[in-house]
This record gives sequence, C-alpha cells and structure tokens, in this order.
Amino acid sequence: MTSTSSTHLGPPLRRAWTRARLKIEGRGRHGPLAPHDRWPALARFDREVAARTDALNLGRPADATLRGLSRLADHSVLWVGVGAGLAATGPVGRRAALRGATTLLAASAVANLVAKPLFGGERPTTSGLDVLRRLADSPTSGSFPSGHSASAAAFTLGVATEWPAAGAALAPLATAVAYSRMHVGAHWFSDVAGGVAIGVGAAVLGRRLFPPEPRTTEFAPAPPTDVPALDDGDGLFVLVNPKSGKAGGQMAQAIREALPAAEVHELSRDDDVGRLVSDALRSGSRAVGVSGGDGTVGSVAAAARAHGSPLVVFPGGTLNHFAKALRIAGPDVQDPVGLVARSVRTGQGVAVDVGDLEVGGTEGGTVRWTVLNTFSLGAYPDIVAHREKLEGKLGKQVAAIVATAQTFPRAKPVPVRGAVEDSVEPRDVWSLFAGIDRYTPPGPAPARRRRLDDGLLDVRVALARKRRSTVRVLARSVFDQLGSPLARRIPRTRSWLGTTTTEVPVVDVLVPAGTTLAHDGETHVVGEGASSGRGAADVRVQLTLRPGALRVYAPAEQRPDDGS
Repeated sequence: MTSTSSTHLGPPLRRAWTRARLKIEGRGRHGPLAPHDRWPALARFDREVAARTDALNLGRPADATLRGLSRLADHSVLWVGVGAGLAATGPVGRRAALRGATTLLAASAVANLVAKPLFGGERPTTSGLDVLRRLADSPTSGSFPSGHSASAAAFTLGVATEWPAAGAALAPLATAVAYSRMHVGAHWFSDVAGGVAIGVGAAVLGRRLFPPEPRTTEFAPAPPTDVPALDDGDGLFVLVNPKSGKAGGQMAQAIREALPAAEVHELSRDDDVGRLVSDALRSGSRAVGVSGGDGTVGSVAAAARAHGSPLVVFPGGTLNHFAKALRIAGPDVQDPVGLVARSVRTGQGVAVDVGDLEVGGTEGGTVRWTVLNTFSLGAYPDIVAHREKLEGKLGKQVAAIVATAQTFPRAKPVPVRGAVEDSVEPRDVWSLFAGIDRYTPPGPAPARRRRLDDGLLDVRVALARKRRSTVRVLARSVFDQLGSPLARRIPRTRSWLGTTTTEVPVVDVLVPAGTTLAHDGETHVVGEGASSGRGAADVRVQLTLRPGALRVYAPAEQRPDDGS
C-alpha cells in the first residue's frame, strides 16, 4: 500500500511531495534555497518557537487586535497612513516620511522580488489556532522572509534616520507588526528575523549612500569679537526697510520697544544708505543696524564696513539667509528682535567672512558691492528661486534635484574666461556659483553653509559641454544632493558628471557684456547697454574673500540650526 507520508521518501522526492502538497493547501511556494530544506536544525527550532507562540493565551481582545494589525499592514497601508501623518507635521516630518517610504520600497523589493523566489518555503499550519487568530485569507507566497517585518523595520529606521524621536515612537508599532505575523500563524520566527534583517540593511545602506541633512552639532559658531555694549540701544542707528518681508512695516515699532534709546529711521525710495550711515556715525552713533532683506542688509553692511562700524541685523526680510546663518532667525527662534536686542545690550558679537565684488563697466568704471552669502551667474539664481518654492513640500535635497532638472533645459550657456578648470580659454557654463565659506550639499545647487569663518570661497561650476551636458549636470545634482560617496568613487565619474568644485580666496573671470549676475538676492546686468554674446566686449568680474571683515552683533554661542 502506498503511504501518503513523506517520512520514507528521499530528500529530492520529499521536497517534490512537499511542493505538491503546499500547492494544494496554498501554504507557501518553495524556492531552490528553502531554509527548512537546507537546515533541518533551523526547521526544528522554528517549530519549537511556533509551538510556544501558539500556546500563548493573550486573550481574545489581544488576538483580534494583532490579527487586525497584521491585516492593516498588508500592502504597507499602515505605513502609508503613518507617513501621511508625519508629513503633516512640517519639514522634518516630510523628510522623515520620504526617507521612510523610500527605505520601505527598497526593502519590500528585496524581500518580495528577490528573497522569496530564492528561498520561499512552507508556512506554519494554522489548524490548531483559535479562529480569532487566523487570517481570513492565508498567504500563498513563500514563507521566507516576512515582507511585513521587512517593511516595518525599514520604514521605522528610515524615519529614525531623519527624526530619531519619531522613529523611537514607531518602534513598538513595528515590533507589534513583526510579532503579529507569528501570532496569526503566517510566518516562522526565522522568517520574521530575516525580514527585519532586510529592513535594517536597507536603512543602513540608505543612510550610507544618502546621509541625512547635517544636525545642529555640525554647525560651528563664528569667533567672538569685541563690540560695544549699548544699553537700551544708546548709540545705535537703525535703518528699516518697511517694504521688506511680511511684517516689514511692524519692525520699526518692535525695534523701538526692544531698544528704546536707539534711533530708528524708515527708508524711503530717495534715501541714500551710504550718506545716512555716514551722517549718523559722524553724529556720534557707535553701531549701525538694519532690518530688511539680504540685499538691504548687504548695502548697510558695506556702509558700516567703510567706517569700521559693527553691524546689527534684525531679521526683517522674506528669506533672511544671512540672519539664519548667524542663527538669529528661523523657526526655532521665537523672538529674533529680543535675541538681537540682548546681544546689543550685553555687547556680544562675532566676526564673519564677507566678499568684495568688483565689476568693471563698459567705459572703464568699476562698481563694488559687499557680498554676505552668495554670488552667481547663469542658471543658479533661477534654480534657487524654483527650489525655494518646492522645498516646503519636498525637502531641500529632493527640491534641489527637481529644480535643477526643470531649470537647466531652459538655460542658456554663458561663455566665461578665467577660473574654470584652470583654463583661460572661453568655456561655456550653465552656472557659476561662489559661496562665502563652504556650502552644503555638494553639487551644482548648494543650499546652506555650515559656518561663517572658513576663510575661502566655495566655487561650483556646471560646464555646458556639448555631449549630453544637461544629463551630466542633472546626474551630478542627483549624486551630490543625495550624498552618494559610491557614485563619486567610480573612476572618471566626477569628470563625466561635468561640474567642478574648488575652494579659493579669489574668483576672477571675464564674461560678455550683458551677462546677468546675482548676489544676495539682487541681480545686475554687467556692462549694461552693450551687446551680449561672444562678440561683445568682456567685463571683468572679481570676487575676493575678506576673512572676519564684518563685526556683527549676535550670540557667540551656537544656536540650533533651522535646516535652511
């Protein structure tokens, strides 16, 4: 009589019989490397753990809850909902949700498309389980690994990479999802452990290839400097641009309330900033203050430097890049006017680097500006404007990639002679960026700087090479914005990507008359009135770094970074 048991069959026939039985029962497809077939000791261990798990009596409410949680995690529905909730909390939550989702997708792909076909295996039997613990529809895919466990671990650790507190809060939920797969009889212990390992691996690899944005500890304060303590603002002359920012008209009153002894002047269209500052300092003022956008701050900073006066900056613009770099503006600063006022009363100041920008005119004249943040020509100003519109929804890194991809196809190359790959021959460039001190992240669309006293210019040039140059620049943007060290270590990758990065004290280039350049949010057309193009007269553009050349009232200790 033929026995239906597989006990007396050889290993090949036993595996074939098991596959046939499982196909009929719908309890898991076997792969060529099924763990229980290859390692009998593991099979015995899993059966022992399953027996103990089946014997647990947590109560019918707990059984129903774990079964519901396991079903809710099907197709990652649970994690999609959690991600939506995180994204609604703000920029940090959006970054955390995005990283969690991408890590989950990577882990799920490995678990379901690679590991299950290779390993698979028989799932546990559920015949002895209470009806409240059984799944209504038993899964038919291979048992190893647990895709639910891989997704839970990947999403949670991905979130923790960007937002550790949120990751810690999600850890119990992820653990419950992983355990529920054993409690309902869908997986063996080794399946769950294998899934968790895949999720952890995806998160670790993701962090290695795409590091999170720098935290507060990676930003250093500028060195302290001597500035006079001005009790209640006595000896301070402040210029306020009432048209800057959303609350520009209210800044004058806020400054008067914080520093009642200060002299506050609201700028009009006909005012000459240089003359106003000179008159105030000759009349006995000991410091100059400004409230406005970066362009207004730069104009007043130039006048203050000309007289050796320290500067007081009240964040009154829309973006306040310089104030944010000083750590006196941003979402974490609750009372920026009060913070600056305390620095004025106590005499706290820092020495920061600035740049001197000189542009030759078509008739031999030269104009000069003080640069506080960045200088650029070509497509970079358009990229920044587009990135700032997107970063609230996408985060800085992804927004920079999208902005680069959407801007460069419409950009026109600029012929530049000078410091481009150490060549004096004309080179077409998509953009030339020079930051005061080092900016981050790398690539053609940097967003912020780590400190204010590096003593160098961070120069990025995107070359407009004829062969697939737009694709190269976009590839560099993707690799560098996401911080991929692997991509940059591949031989010749950096040169193929078509950008250069240098750190120098001076940028000295020649550009055609009619070229538009930008600094600190202001734009200018060099050699205005002359024709543009290669046949036009070249105009010299020189940016020189001046280390520690500007004294600014600000707390010398480090403040939290706002991520801008």
